[in-house]
Amino acid sequence: MRHFGEIEGWKAGTEFASRAELAASGIHRPTQAGISGSSTEGADSIVVSGGYEDDEDYGDYLIYGGQAGFDPNTKQQNEDAELSRGNLALVVSYNKGLPVRVTRGLGSTRQHTYRYDGLYLVERWWVDRGKSGFKIYRFALRKIDDKPISTPSGELPLPASNLEPVRVRSYTTHIVRDTLAAEAVKVAHQHVCQACSTRIERPGGAYAQAAYIRPLGRPHNGPDTADNILCLCPNCYVLFDGWAFAIEDDGALIGALSGCLNEVEAHTVNREHLAYHRRLYAEAND
Repeated sequence: MRHFGEIEGWKAGTEFASRAELAASGIHRPTQAGISGSSTEGADSIVVSGGYEDDEDYGDYLIYGGQAGFDPNTKQQNEDAELSRGNLALVVSYNKGLPVRVTRGLGSTRQHTYRYDGLYLVERWWVDRGKSGFKIYRFALRKIDDKPISTPSGELPLPASNLEPVRVRSYTTHIVRDTLAAEAVKVAHQHVCQACSTRIERPGGAYAQAAYIRPLGRPHNGPDTADNILCLCPNCYVLFDGWAFAIEDDGALIGALSGCLNEVEAHTVNREHLAYHRRLYAEAND
């Protein structure tokens, strides 16, 4: 059975002399493939070799180039990637919020050595064109606390008691979002979803989510400004963030939703950001 989360007995920072040794530990079982997973269960682990041209490694934040056909000599991509096998497994992990074990190769001078670096979450995925000109699937993964959150596929563990959970101090780098801009957009729309017109009432006030049209952070570098934010209900937020629908310049919704974007005079949406999201939506649904 596929295992998600930490492997008992192995801590982040542990080094392995070979892929065979790494596989024997259970951290990453394939001895060659960079992604361990299935298209139905999700991806439980990846190996980042550092040798592929479209990978970007920032330590606790990683942009992983996914699975594609590569020339073994040049390590350059030689065909379009497909949303299948390991790529689809990582998308399933994104949808389910499953942790992914990340192991890194330690460079050309120690190419047979690997270091397990802990658990990451797939924060976002999108389709792009790689440096070789072929289609690739890119996955942004961010490091999470080194907590033992192991869960076998298909099972959700029930708490044995209501004891206070163990607290672990950790340090990670996050994008600082301008919550004032997000809140201003929600207030401008009175917390009514711009896509489906739903307003969620709850004790303490209405609830809505702020969706960034052009994603923040590398490599999209969307601005943290009101014209790059939509006020959406949780359902529409998940659909928009997961490339299930997009918005034309005239406000028409395309994809999983129909109708027109609700807009108000106090909040102007930047059409360039809509076009950027629309391109990613089209690539993801090609």
